[in-house]
Amino acid sequence: MQLQEQLQDTQERLATFIANYFAQPLDTDETVKAATYYSINNGGKRLRPFLVYATGNLFGAAIEDLDVAAAAIECVHSYSLVHDDLPAMDDDDLRRGKPTCHIAFDEAQAILAGDALQTMAFELLSEHKFKIAPEQQIKMINVLARAAGIQGMVGGQALDLEGTNKAISLTELERVHRLKTGALLSAAIELGALCSPNVGDNTFNALRQYAKNIGLAFQVQDDILDIEGDTESLGKPKGSDIENKKSTYPALLGLDGAKQKARSLIQQALKALEDIDQDTEVLASLAHYIIERNY
Repeated sequence: MQLQEQLQDTQERLATFIANYFAQPLDTDETVKAATYYSINNGGKRLRPFLVYATGNLFGAAIEDLDVAAAAIECVHSYSLVHDDLPAMDDDDLRRGKPTCHIAFDEAQAILAGDALQTMAFELLSEHKFKIAPEQQIKMINVLARAAGIQGMVGGQALDLEGTNKAISLTELERVHRLKTGALLSAAIELGALCSPNVGDNTFNALRQYAKNIGLAFQVQDDILDIEGDTESLGKPKGSDIENKKSTYPALLGLDGAKQKARSLIQQALKALEDIDQDTEVLASLAHYIIERNY
């Protein structure tokens, strides 16, 4: 099966899981429920859930366990986008080709929807009966919490906001994106692996190195697409990084230098996969896709 077909399968499987969750009787306000569902059901590549499935499948994890882990990480990712789009942060009106949550609803509902998605992630991970040891289930919760918090995604967003309208170094920019983007991609790999009892420390380390490099490459490519892409394909305004006066890899390295940086990171990711005994073709294909995509 080709990578695009596998990505499509992930998108459809996740959409079904999410729809089933929201089809349950939920004792909540209908407006915030609608805003929450709108935010997580708003399309997207679903790369983080895909990484959960791809990694878990390498080690024979139960598909029902992977469903829960994939949904949990997408909840956290979606909440972060809702909050990032708010006027107090990036102030974006368009996300994945549709009005952002605070435009479709209002700012208060967007804040609440983001909060709901964040807590939903940990509700899913803590309530599901995983086919693994309880210690691994607790570890999954810890991995996602750390990746989402001030030592991960939130910390990266704080650094990103602090760096707006400032000249920052390449080292500082990499730190921002290793936290803001890379932490959650790494968590996706770890959650997939933790759904199986059969992953050793050396394999975990190799997976982390792979995730670290594709996470940074993903952000470099995003910066490139902000210049070379178009609004329709990107699903958000082209040139928004420039308009928001954010430091980017093309700004620091030039466009050709940024492309070389992305290629180098992917080569490092592929090198890390050589230390894994299982067939990692799907992870290698994803690494190539990250810098070949146009959205």
